Amino acid sequence: MVRQPLTAEQIAAGQRLGAALRAARAGRSLVDVALAAGISPETLRKIEAGRLPAPAFGTVVRLSHALDVSLSDLAEVWRADMPVRQAS
Repeated sequence: MVRQPLTAEQIAAGQRLGAALRAARAGRSLVDVALAAGISPETLRKIEAGRLPAPAFGTVVRLSHALDVSLSDLAEVWRADMPVRQAS
């Protein structure tokens, strides 16, 4: 199966998602969050930098849990240029 190239909109959405995850990480180290989510620090680095604009759904779910950010908030960031709400 050949994967279709991502559209410019999908790439922009991935960049927004990466920025939102980086903002939600706040003072926590990238390594700590990656390990808490069960992913490699390099994978998280790529997602935050927008170099991995379409991470697997399970990866986003694990990051949502590790950062205490609702999955629906991350979905909204993906769909529209909105900042993610900080966890309380």
